[in-house]
Amino acid sequence: MKRLLIVFLISMVPLIELRGAIPYAVGFGLPLVPSCIVAVIGNILPVPFIFLFGRRLLEWGKDRRFVGGFFRWCLEKGARAGEKLGSKSGCGLYVALLLFVGIPLPGTGAWSGTLAASILDMDFRKSVIYVTLGVLLAGAIMLAASLGVFGIFSALA
Repeated sequence: MKRLLIVFLISMVPLIELRGAIPYAVGFGLPLVPSCIVAVIGNILPVPFIFLFGRRLLEWGKDRRFVGGFFRWCLEKGARAGEKLGSKSGCGLYVALLLFVGIPLPGTGAWSGTLAASILDMDFRKSVIYVTLGVLLAGAIMLAASLGVFGIFSALA
């Protein structure tokens, strides 16, 4: 139970997320199904809060002394990009969000994807659904990769 709690907590950490939680679970020989479920739940749990408060934090900080310039730049860049992407892609924007979250590369994931959706002023419900689908995709990819890597190590040992 203690190790599943660690999986849950690792999956909530920005940038690490379930890209670190699932390999941890596989490496320590934890049961796969409960570990993956716990990792996905831990990764999805912060998503609504990031979406709802990410943009508000930028709005609050845009007039602050040290961070104001950067926060204003993020808001302006997000507004311009949102208009541009929305006019060009329509529903494809949400598929791009799913792939951004779902392909486990450094800097991608639920935290950064949700923050981008918030800054781009995307629809809350659709964004959460597509981020969740992306988390499930990332979980499947990480599970397959972890089983492959740890399978090679166990075969060599």
